[in-house]
Amino acid sequence: MPTSSLRHYKPLRPLVRAGYHTARSWRRLPGNVRGILWALLGTVLFAIMGALVKLLGERLHVTQILVFRQLFMLVISLPVIIRGLPGSLRTKAPMLHAARVVLATGAMVMGFSAVIELPLADSTVIGFSRTFFLTVFAIFFLGEVVGVHRWAATILGFIGVLIIVQPGGGSEFNIYTVIALAGAACAAIVGIILRKVSQLDPPITILTFQAAFVGLLLTPFAIYYWTPMSQGDWIILAALGAVSWMAQMCNIQAMKAGEATVVAPMDYTRIVYASIISVVVFGVWPEWTTYVGASIIIGASLYTMHRESKRKLERKNTIGEGA
Repeated sequence: MPTSSLRHYKPLRPLVRAGYHTARSWRRLPGNVRGILWALLGTVLFAIMGALVKLLGERLHVTQILVFRQLFMLVISLPVIIRGLPGSLRTKAPMLHAARVVLATGAMVMGFSAVIELPLADSTVIGFSRTFFLTVFAIFFLGEVVGVHRWAATILGFIGVLIIVQPGGGSEFNIYTVIALAGAACAAIVGIILRKVSQLDPPITILTFQAAFVGLLLTPFAIYYWTPMSQGDWIILAALGAVSWMAQMCNIQAMKAGEATVVAPMDYTRIVYASIISVVVFGVWPEWTTYVGASIIIGASLYTMHRESKRKLERKNTIGEGA
């Protein structure tokens, strides 16, 4: 390239140099710090995702929204799925995958319906009850032993949920609070099944069934409830797909960089962003019961995580002593 041509690139040198130093500084950060920062970015994106779903839900049926979201996720995952064929479709647990797809579909439909119909802060906080359902279902499906501390935290968490679900500020009972709880319960069972299938099948198989069959299951309902879409709807749908993917990637990066016990609690900052978006975008102030219930739920969830972390450490030490 002639010397005269290089002059055109001189203004970019400070930017390139700054980018290089930023990347070096990022790599020098402790893993847990990087994990927390990725997780915080992910929670912002998940809150934005909820706002986009709520905006779309003013005109479109929830199944129509979900089909396009799943289609976007499938397109992104397709190169990995195709490279893994035919192994990506081979499974040792077809019935578990079928149950997972049906329950994941139910969890998404109910969860997104709650986001559309409830104040954004309320649907976000009720979604946190998944932790307590997970504790209960682990007893029945995985045979886990739950001590008095975790039982106390679980009961306290459900009390927090009841504070939010009950009518507040003179408002009438909203059936979508129950739907949000049912969605959280389905998501918890999906988590239990995921623990099982991850012991039997590789990650590529789990990804393939989730990416392909949830959208396929929803398609007939989306066709039945189809509403013609405006240019604005298409733009928001594209943004929803992109934000959903970026939020998932942030979560993956967070878990890769930091310890789960450090990173996982960052998810509860979503209530802050959801409350801000609820007020600024939709003009809805959360009820005081939402904040009281959220405090109880978050406190109980953090204690549950602490007890789970302690139990894992004790089991590890026991195995180490017996070795």
